[in-house]
Amino acid sequence: MGEIAQARRLCWWMLNSFLGLLWGGMALSALAEAGRGAEPWPLPAVSVAAAAGFTALYLRLVNAVIESRYPVRSIVASGILAVVAAGTGGAQPFGAGLALVAWLAVVAVGVPRRRAFALGAGTTLLGVALSVAAAATGWWQLLDMPDARGPVWLGAVAVSNTVMYVVMCLACVVSNRLWVWIYRLAVRAHEGMEAHARLAVAEERLRFARDLHDLVGHRLSAIAVKTALAVRLSDADMGAARDEMAAVNGLTRTALRELREAVRGYRRLDLGAELASVRGVLEAAGVRCELRLPYREPPEEVAAVFAYAVREAVTNVLKHSAATFCAITLSFTAERAELEVRNDGAQTRQSDGETGHGLHGMRERMASLGGEITARQGTDGHFILKAVVSLPIPG
Repeated sequence: MGEIAQARRLCWWMLNSFLGLLWGGMALSALAEAGRGAEPWPLPAVSVAAAAGFTALYLRLVNAVIESRYPVRSIVASGILAVVAAGTGGAQPFGAGLALVAWLAVVAVGVPRRRAFALGAGTTLLGVALSVAAAATGWWQLLDMPDARGPVWLGAVAVSNTVMYVVMCLACVVSNRLWVWIYRLAVRAHEGMEAHARLAVAEERLRFARDLHDLVGHRLSAIAVKTALAVRLSDADMGAARDEMAAVNGLTRTALRELREAVRGYRRLDLGAELASVRGVLEAAGVRCELRLPYREPPEEVAAVFAYAVREAVTNVLKHSAATFCAITLSFTAERAELEVRNDGAQTRQSDGETGHGLHGMRERMASLGGEITARQGTDGHFILKAVVSLPIPG
């Protein structure tokens, strides 16, 4: 499960936690009322049925709010069920009145701040009014007191319930809006990170395209000029025309050789610049990159091949893994040079034979220097690519 999926699941659980409070409060309130004496059975049954319908709609509302949707019909229907559940259940803030608080907890998330607090004030007034009405009619009383319907008692109920509703509504509005805001912020950050990674890859492609243009553009222009000149000289001076065509042949061979070297990653491929480039691409993709380098540069021939190996290995990390870190280690002595690229998210299939053209190309290049390259799954689950070249290079 990805980090964004985990964040969404956490946000979903936090928003749905109010359902647990609702049913727990209704159960405790029912037990308290049962201890006081029998109640008219239709009202508690209606309250439970309305709460069940409200729960079903509430789950849908949570998913909609997380996805930045605001289904008005579901909000209105769930609000009606919340009022019915609260009104027929006594509307006490620690009992059936939690249906109103739970409704507000999700509805206030997808609206502007002023409207959210206006909904909270309205919910508080409605909850207090319903709870006082239930206490005044006498069918709901927490304590069996002689003056349970007197003005003083009802005033105390109104004041205490107002305080509890204000605290609960304020807490639920602030907490749920904060949770959803954090989740959406994480989503935007993740999208920005992906866009940054795509931009880094696009910039690398543009850099390579510019290198190709600079490499073969001049050669091709010279070939075009000399070919046109040879055509004009072919009737007047065949010797000069042959010289121009010989020059064209030389230019063509040179351009072809340079193009092959560019495609293979040899043309002025600087190891230091390549390491800095891949580190930027990895970090843009959210992969922590560790570079462990010697204090001096390796031989030029080895550096060019290692630069290509680093580029290909990091490309595989970005394309075929879910890595969170990548460590690149370069070391060499008078007898050998070694490059190791290790990451913690490569898929097992990379070391089981499905290596692709990139690894085959790296092996061919390493073989041209008398070196070798290995790719395997470590005992710690890390994917390890290691290139080794014996020094000095013969020839």
